[in-house]
Order: sequence, then structure tokens, then C-alpha cells
Amino acid sequence: MPGTYVLVVALDEPATIEVGALGDREFDAGTYAYVGSAFGPGGFSRVERHRELAAGERDASHWHIDYLLGHPEASLAEAVTFPDADLECHLAGALPGEQVSGVGASDCDCDAHLLAAPDHGALLSSARAERDSRN
Repeated sequence: MPGTYVLVVALDEPATIEVGALGDREFDAGTYAYVGSAFGPGGFSRVERHRELAAGERDASHWHIDYLLGHPEASLAEAVTFPDADLECHLAGALPGEQVSGVGASDCDCDAHLLAAPDHGALLSSARAERDSRN
């Protein structure tokens, strides 16, 4: 099934992470939200691929978020899916948090699709409210 998804990522310790061609980026410890789309082959199987990478079961990095998920201090806390909805850019601007400039938005005009979220609970509530408002 295709759609949009929000990955809630926990980073336990501050880290400097090389994010592909973007180079080294400083990440504070805390909660991050990555907004992605899954409209290609396999749909939401992309979310499972992200889970496997975060669990150390994969090591190939294809997207910016993979560099963060592949870091030993990072974990994928939750994924919120939006079936059949093309909301990637909308959610990147609507969810609470500060955009991490340039990360995750190489194929659109947004500044970023990765947000440093102020609070794990507020982020989840906001993402779920966005999803529920579409049902």
C-alpha cells in the first residue's frame, strides 16, 4: 500500500553523523521526525526497511534518514502511516519541531523533511491527529 509516513526517531546521545553528500551534521540528543513517501514499488515496505536498518539488520544507506537510523545511538521509536495520502511536504511543515536544514528534502522545494521535535509525546499526538483528521 502506498502513502506517506512519519518516523519518530530517538537519539540517545548527541552525535556527529555524516549524512551522505551533505557531509557531517551535528545532532543533539532527543526526538526527531522524518517525513517520507512510499509511492514507489513496495509502498510501505519502505518503513520496514527503515526498521531493519535501525535494528542493525541492514547497512545500506539510500536516503538521508538512513544515516541517522544507522547510528548506534539512534532507534526507530514509532512509525505513523498515512495510506494513499500524498502529504510529505505538508507534514514536514505542519508537525512540531525545527527543520534540520537540507535533510530529507532533496527532491522537492522544502528546506527539510527531518524535524528536531521538542517533545516525543507532542510529536506523536500531532502526527496521529493529522492522520485521524484524514479518516
